[in-house]
Amino acid sequence: MTFEDFKIITTASSVPKRVVDNDELSTMMDTSDEWITQRTGIKRRHVAVTETTSSLATEVAEKLLDQSGLTPADIDLIVVATMSPDYLTPSVGAMVQGNIGADDAIAFDIDAACSGFVYGLKVVRQMLKADHQMRAILIGAETLSKLLDWHDRSTAVLFGDGAAGALISNQPRETGSFISEDLATLGKLGKHLTAGQVGVKSPFVDDDVSYSPFFKMNGHRVYGFAVKNVPESINRALARAKLSIDDIDCFVLHQANERIIEKIAETLGAPMSKFPVNINEYGNTSAASEPILLAELIDQHIIKRGDVVALSGFGGGLTVGTMIIKY
Repeated sequence: MTFEDFKIITTASSVPKRVVDNDELSTMMDTSDEWITQRTGIKRRHVAVTETTSSLATEVAEKLLDQSGLTPADIDLIVVATMSPDYLTPSVGAMVQGNIGADDAIAFDIDAACSGFVYGLKVVRQMLKADHQMRAILIGAETLSKLLDWHDRSTAVLFGDGAAGALISNQPRETGSFISEDLATLGKLGKHLTAGQVGVKSPFVDDDVSYSPFFKMNGHRVYGFAVKNVPESINRALARAKLSIDDIDCFVLHQANERIIEKIAETLGAPMSKFPVNINEYGNTSAASEPILLAELIDQHIIKRGDVVALSGFGGGLTVGTMIIKY
């Protein structure tokens, strides 16, 4: 028997306890609840205080094990998608592996920013192609609050912290849940969305060289990229699967901006009822946004076994990725 595809066994999420609403932000910068809500759909976000990217990801992994009835020894692979790790090394994946005691699992991070969870699904699927059963944990985890200038309303109002993920097992081909995919990277446009610039500190560098760790974004260009490239990616994935828009039960899109999601739905000619949003509660959590939404939809029985789901991420890189699965 050949094990070539994957099945999502269970999903889970974790967010910081501290909630910051738009009214609180308006005391820190020139903005208002009305201004933020009209432009983004965001009402509040969760912000890490004592939590870290690795602690949120670890809590997700522990929930996945508890819900599945598996033990850390049953896990073969841990992949964390993040653009806001605790350290450059060790990876968040390695920290989660150590924290939960999954000593036999290999672990690492990937960084595709807001497309990270879909890119991670691609990586996990490829690694689960084996001649024996394997189990993997894939997590999107971010503490973007540490990359924000909290006085810049063009970026500070957009982002939040959180983590979520899935426990995935490879299955015989006839029961696999993968249908099709489309991934693309537009590196020439990467300058339009940057964060976490790393400086060089050495005696050979002029002291007056400055670097900014904070988000910098050309909102107009990123909006244009998203509303053009996401529908194109979804349509390419549909064409490869010989499916139509009507065949998709639910579109789980990266929660960057509710207006972007509305425009994508309009371009695809699909009803907004197929595009659930939770950005009002969490803001843009980058690689965590799709798995947080996916976990909520499964928990609420909005996504049910047998449903065909299109996941699509888009953002820094610039990157876009779509994966169509049967849950």
